[in-house]
Amino acid sequence: MLIMEEYEIIEHLKSGSDITANKFLIVAINYKEPTYIKFESDVDFKVGDKVNVENNDIFFNEKNVGHIKEIRRASEIKIDTRYDIKYTGGYSVDGKKVYLDEHFPKNITVDGKIIDTVESIDRHHEVTEKWLIDDAYEYAYAHEIATKIEREYIESLGVNWDDYCKEVNKNLHEVYMSKAEKTPSDLDLAPYFYSKDEKALKEIRETKQ
Repeated sequence: MLIMEEYEIIEHLKSGSDITANKFLIVAINYKEPTYIKFESDVDFKVGDKVNVENNDIFFNEKNVGHIKEIRRASEIKIDTRYDIKYTGGYSVDGKKVYLDEHFPKNITVDGKIIDTVESIDRHHEVTEKWLIDDAYEYAYAHEIATKIEREYIESLGVNWDDYCKEVNKNLHEVYMSKAEKTPSDLDLAPYFYSKDEKALKEIRETKQ
């Protein structure tokens, strides 16, 4: 017997196709891997609703409400930790890689538990954020959803979110204050443009490899 995976709805749009005029395009994320899916349905869900997935079938309240049209998995994205990344985490323009700063600790201890920051920051935050940006969502919204996914993952480990943030922010500050020496040439600069961070942008442009 297959175990159904739970996904949370993050977007629901009226389908633009004449053929599917009475259907809605739904976007949902499963935080555990994470995985990003899109499907069409006659049901107009609310953001925050939970659906279950078995194979390519979508279920809501035990009723089949659609089939997956598109799926993206974080496990398919390459992780690169060889560079200096001013914001600690980042992603390539083509979305095929995510970056974690070379000097950022790959493991941190919070509430007596060791947390793999490649999993929490890269696979859960940066990957999710890039998926949304590539689907034309505003950076602020993409970052908000990515932070929510990261938080769900951290809390699923039995770790307090605020305690985790304190430890991460301490290291984030140290990375940002250190001068970058080698930045990947394909780093997506969307977060820096959104923040209007001219200081970081100048440093990145001077150290691109």
